[in-house]
Amino acid sequence: MKRKFNNLMNTNTPYLFLIILFLGILVQIKSGQFFTGNNIVDLLSALVVPGIFAFCELLALISGGIDVSFPALASLSAYATTKIMLDMHYEGNVIVVFLLAMLIGAVLGALNGFLIGYFDLNAMIVTLGTSSVFQGIMQGTLKANQLSSIPTPMKKFGTTPFVSITNKANGLTSNLPYTFLIFVAACIILFFVLRYTIFGRGIYATGGSPSSAYAAGFNVKRTKLILYIIIGILASIAGICRVCMMQQMHPTNMLGMEMNIIAGVVLGGAALTGGGGNLSGCILGTFLIVMVENSMILLGIPTTWSNVFVGAVIVIGVTVSALRSNKSVNRKAGKGMTI
Repeated sequence: MKRKFNNLMNTNTPYLFLIILFLGILVQIKSGQFFTGNNIVDLLSALVVPGIFAFCELLALISGGIDVSFPALASLSAYATTKIMLDMHYEGNVIVVFLLAMLIGAVLGALNGFLIGYFDLNAMIVTLGTSSVFQGIMQGTLKANQLSSIPTPMKKFGTTPFVSITNKANGLTSNLPYTFLIFVAACIILFFVLRYTIFGRGIYATGGSPSSAYAAGFNVKRTKLILYIIIGILASIAGICRVCMMQQMHPTNMLGMEMNIIAGVVLGGAALTGGGGNLSGCILGTFLIVMVENSMILLGIPTTWSNVFVGAVIVIGVTVSALRSNKSVNRKAGKGMTI
């Protein structure tokens, strides 16, 4: 128990929780609306897509890479899927929509994984390049434009509330869509994979030291390939969730989200050097970003200031990550000298 407590205190999770609680109390004092039921529902609803995107970035960072292509990948797979379903006048189960998007996402993710894993190319450079490729295919080949109408199954899935709460003070009603359950399911599955499977251990081992992971028996190339396929699938799921919740498909709506997502995941304790990171910190870090953007609206602060906050978060997160990495290296060096 003591060891678990010490391990917890060595992560960013408890500090993030305290920061979120402190900011929540400040906003509540100022606006009186933060801890209302409909605001909590709005925050959870706003967390769905950034949260799933954060899972994508967390996996990439743990493996020792970084992915900046997932918004473009999500946009391409979501647009292609929505367009295909519209052209077919699809009226069936929404699960088929998700499966088609996941298939497209898996193919696009495999491209990243193949280049990064089997050609040993820098992950950031590869995903930066494929991000442009995905955008080019969507806007050039597919001639993407805004789809103001989406298939009926997607529309129903995005509008049917899982939870509905009305604020008695102002009469506003907030709905938590069923897409939130997809976020929860993705979190549970990812937790199981990272904690209890050989593949999850292989991701951490690859991020810590590819050569050591290979010596331990892990197939590093295959691990990276499968990893980026999973990232592609998750990003596509997030893309469809976004379309269902917004009731329309805008080709550029998700582009540019990577900076906020990276900021949240790094703030949550994911090591930029690879081999470190956990789901709880990832979720809390992303929730903090979403919460600040929401709180700015409640406090009447221009949302343009969110860019200042995100930039500061990235700098602080990188600094903390570097200090922790140096501290760990020094501790290991000290033990080595003692021996």
